[in-house]
Amino acid sequence: MNEVLDMLYISGCDVFPKEPMKYHTSIKIGGKVTALVYPNTIESFKNAVNILRKYEKPFKIKGMGTNLLVSDDNLSFFVLSTERLTGIDVSGEVITTESGVPLKRLIEIAAKNSLSGMEELFGIPGSVGGAVFMNAGAYGREIKDVLLWAEVFDGEKVEKLSAKELGLEYRGSNVGDRIILRAAFEFKKSYKDRIIFHMKEILKKRLDKQPIYEWSAGSLFKRPKPDFYVGSTLEKLGFKGYKVGCVKISEKHAGFMINEGCGTFEDAMKLIEIVKSKVRENYNVELEPEVVIWR
Repeated sequence: MNEVLDMLYISGCDVFPKEPMKYHTSIKIGGKVTALVYPNTIESFKNAVNILRKYEKPFKIKGMGTNLLVSDDNLSFFVLSTERLTGIDVSGEVITTESGVPLKRLIEIAAKNSLSGMEELFGIPGSVGGAVFMNAGAYGREIKDVLLWAEVFDGEKVEKLSAKELGLEYRGSNVGDRIILRAAFEFKKSYKDRIIFHMKEILKKRLDKQPIYEWSAGSLFKRPKPDFYVGSTLEKLGFKGYKVGCVKISEKHAGFMINEGCGTFEDAMKLIEIVKSKVRENYNVELEPEVVIWR
């Protein structure tokens, strides 16, 4: 094992063995992984992938950890973080970013350059890579509406693929095991003041409706069909404030699951199953988690 850690370090990464993931997820739940690895450049990121594959070590990719629910067990895989891949280039109406750039930062830079097109996504937590992977969306706008291309790495070659080639759909894509390295977005010129006003309006809506200051992993479930709203459905079923251990459904928005401070993975999974079962029983609908679950 030490040989692998040494190789990762020599390749230009910072390496933290046996790192608890509860310190790296927004819901503050998660046990120790074999090592949390921070490549500092795209080249060191690709090198790290090659090293782990050469030594047949399982690994997962983490952006900002804002939609992750991780088991409390000791986990036998590495985690590669994109958080330090933060390069940005603005060229006319196109902004190209590395995958670790926070989505919020990308939209702020667009506004600074009088570029409009992603204001509705302002305030969505997480990185560009995660947003592309999940085709993040809000208030009628999705990543696929503005994405020109994304660069993906399969461990051998890098490909530049369009939104169509990436199979972007509602909260999903066909990226699979490939890793998003960069993405380019096409904006439209507009008035800076108008863009900023819209961004602030979006944040006000989020503050009004979502538990912004609590420990959560974002929206708990995907919408199973266009006319089925998970939050209002769970509210009708009486789930607001419903608790299992120290994990509960938010009293502000029933589409969010909250860690009150001592929540465990087991609490969260029990709560998810109770909610799914009740919705299945009452609506004959199968809910699929929007949070990414690692165990």
